[in-house]
Amino acid sequence: MADKRRLRERLRTIKGQIVLFTMGGVVAGVILGGIGAAALEATDAPEFCSGCHIMDTAFGSFTESNHALLDCNDCHAPAEPWLVKMSFKAQAGAGHIYMNTIGRGEIPDVLHATSTSAEVVNENCMRCHAPSLAKIAHDAKDNCYDCHRSVPHGRGMYRPDEWHEPMHPGVPAHQATEAQP
Repeated sequence: MADKRRLRERLRTIKGQIVLFTMGGVVAGVILGGIGAAALEATDAPEFCSGCHIMDTAFGSFTESNHALLDCNDCHAPAEPWLVKMSFKAQAGAGHIYMNTIGRGEIPDVLHATSTSAEVVNENCMRCHAPSLAKIAHDAKDNCYDCHRSVPHGRGMYRPDEWHEPMHPGVPAHQATEAQP
């Protein structure tokens, strides 16, 4: 009889420990999840991105643009799915950390988007501006940023010389599709 009592008490103790351990894990998970979510949100903010001196000019022009209420990753990271966005942010962040530490001598005077980054930016332009795109012919150039490169960064400083050359000589870009045979 005493053995049964001790066994029941031991089982109650073990159950109590399991409940306590589980509750501790849940609390730790909530705290770590909150910290992680805050960190992910903070790394989207323009203030975080402008922490590197190479971004000073881009940040300055961005804050005066009509896109100033957006976060950097609203344009510079895939919108969905979440896992793809996080993977993209991690890869881009690792590259930025490398360039601002070990690769400091490799930083160009003018930053240009990689082909992957340019594709993401273009997709995000089209996603946000879909209502406008439905009303206007936008096929004079290959991508949104071919014409709108200075939006919201740079006021034209990132435009290559050929940017000013029309794809269809003598025809304004917004009429280029209508003028083609």
